[in-house]
Amino acid sequence: MDLALVVLPNGRDIALTEAHLALTYGGLLEGYPMRRLNDMIMGGLAQRAARVLPGAPVHVIDPPRTQESDLKSDSLPFGPVETLPSVIVMGRFSSGPVDDGKDPVLHRSQLVIVWLQHDAALPSPDAAPPDLSAVEWGRWAEDFEI
Repeated sequence: MDLALVVLPNGRDIALTEAHLALTYGGLLEGYPMRRLNDMIMGGLAQRAARVLPGAPVHVIDPPRTQESDLKSDSLPFGPVETLPSVIVMGRFSSGPVDDGKDPVLHRSQLVIVWLQHDAALPSPDAAPPDLSAVEWGRWAEDFEI
């Protein structure tokens, strides 16, 4: 059983077999979301995902950043407010082998994908985030023997 199934544009099915969700700004006690904080969060996601879901290559999808246009932003000490989507999702996906020469009965491919979204829902074939559906599986995933 898979947690979710995503169909890539080339027709490849990738199955979500393990997921870890966290709040993007969980633990932020004071201050506000800004570019420098967001750069630190994004800069550490690959290493964090490798610790949480070890044993597979990691690919981080760049999220949209929203700058709030506030007339008082000049008075903010660290620059304008910039927010990321509120939920970090780390998912281990698997599929058939990337290398066509490998036996699909004995080999699979895997990739940990990290993306940010606005809710805690898992992807579905009909409602997967566009950037997740567009992942270049053959470029980032790694084959392994079962």
